[in-house]
Amino acid sequence: MHYRYPIDLTPDETGRVVGRAADLTGCVTDGATAAEALAAAADAVEEALAAAMLAREPIPDPSPARGRPTVAPGALIAAKAALHAAMRDRGLSNAALAARLDVGETEIRRM
Repeated sequence: MHYRYPIDLTPDETGRVVGRAADLTGCVTDGATAAEALAAAADAVEEALAAAMLAREPIPDPSPARGRPTVAPGALIAAKAALHAAMRDRGLSNAALAARLDVGETEIRRM
């Protein structure tokens, strides 16, 4: 799975640039410039993915960029999101994956 999300950039009434990843609940940030808003959006995407995983919710697929700038999470969060998605797809609990890997459930929670 590729977690590169398109970001909608719009100026607000104070002149700042708001960045929103519409595919991810609550993923909104801003910056003084478009570049700053995109940098902040990368962090916001990571936080939104982490929140979805913590809540054991599905992670939505990114919509087509259609000319919009995109941001992706860092490699660690992307790997955790991929594991989360694979476990959900297969209906595996932390305990079931731990048993398959012959490790303690604590190790799976750390992943």
